[in-house]
Amino acid sequence: MPIRQTLFSLVLLNLLATQSLAQDSGPIGPSPYDFNTETWMQPFADDGLSWGGTSGVYVESKDRIFVLQRGETQLPSPVPPEYTSFAGSLGWNVLRGRGRVWQNCIYVIDSEGNLLEVWDQWDHLFAGTDGPGPHRIRMSPYDPEKRLWLVDETGHIIYVFSNDGTQLLMTLGEKNVAAKDENHFNQPQDVAFLPDGKFLIADGLGGNNRIIVRNADGSYRSEFGETGEGPGQFASVHALAMGPEGNLYALDRDLLRIQNFKQTATPGSSDYPRYEHIATWPDLGMPLDILVGEDSAWVTDLNPPKIVQFNLDGTRRYTWNLPVEGPHRWIEMHSLSVDSDGNLYGTDNQAGRPQKLTPRFDADPELILDRPYVPR
Repeated sequence: MPIRQTLFSLVLLNLLATQSLAQDSGPIGPSPYDFNTETWMQPFADDGLSWGGTSGVYVESKDRIFVLQRGETQLPSPVPPEYTSFAGSLGWNVLRGRGRVWQNCIYVIDSEGNLLEVWDQWDHLFAGTDGPGPHRIRMSPYDPEKRLWLVDETGHIIYVFSNDGTQLLMTLGEKNVAAKDENHFNQPQDVAFLPDGKFLIADGLGGNNRIIVRNADGSYRSEFGETGEGPGQFASVHALAMGPEGNLYALDRDLLRIQNFKQTATPGSSDYPRYEHIATWPDLGMPLDILVGEDSAWVTDLNPPKIVQFNLDGTRRYTWNLPVEGPHRWIEMHSLSVDSDGNLYGTDNQAGRPQKLTPRFDADPELILDRPYVPR
């Protein structure tokens, strides 16, 4: 082949590859949200303390929003003048426990940032934890009692509380015991819920690399998944979400991808649920949480911190970056949840605080996060 033709072929191949990558990443643009950090919630910690690594958030309603933090952060004395309202303003990363004090781990606010409740009666469950600690909070959309589920990755355990926080109703796993059997977990990460009361557990980061199916009473039913990089295999299972047609979306933080599993059993049948891998959404930076709506899925991702919106066929619809400097800056959005007005609540596990994002008046409504899909 002549040199000129060879060079042309190489240029064409590079151009096609660049176009393919651009198509894979989808459009990237400005945030469809305004940030309300300075006018929203102020810290409620005692003097000399601030928020800790804030790992979980769940919006029950605009009047009741649950927040999970990995203790509070002891500030230097005197408090440096550059401190605003969170440890990240000092340039700190609290993920590894810098200044950690195990208190006020669960609290409840409303959409205006007003503090309603502090569940400090349960701080003893995490006191002395040598590791990240509590990881995620969820609530089943099918549960009339609206129980709160808390996944403690370091304790290898899952707690289920009454909605008012007065009772610990169920405990799954054995505290501080990591194993792979029907009764133990190894750094569990998340839970997801089925309409008939069964639930799924993402287990997890400690090498088990499986999704466990349990009956409504908590008893073991089945499991699927194994260690590997192929379809239906995991290097980690960091988050779960349910979507239309009973599909399950499993987020692999370490393989940087989402796997989509189809429900192949009829609800109510003896073999329900049963999942079949149907698609993989690759090439994320480091995905942390996922919310699936009626026709889109939104993933909070890293490298850089951003929100990636997918169509449910796996194509990318839109990506917008989170600010990494200034008063609204993020290190990571570890968990996210949405209220009925489309307000987005995210928690920063490293900078140490929750933030509220409000849809811009001129935003494309197709880019605003939905409430999680629940079969009607």
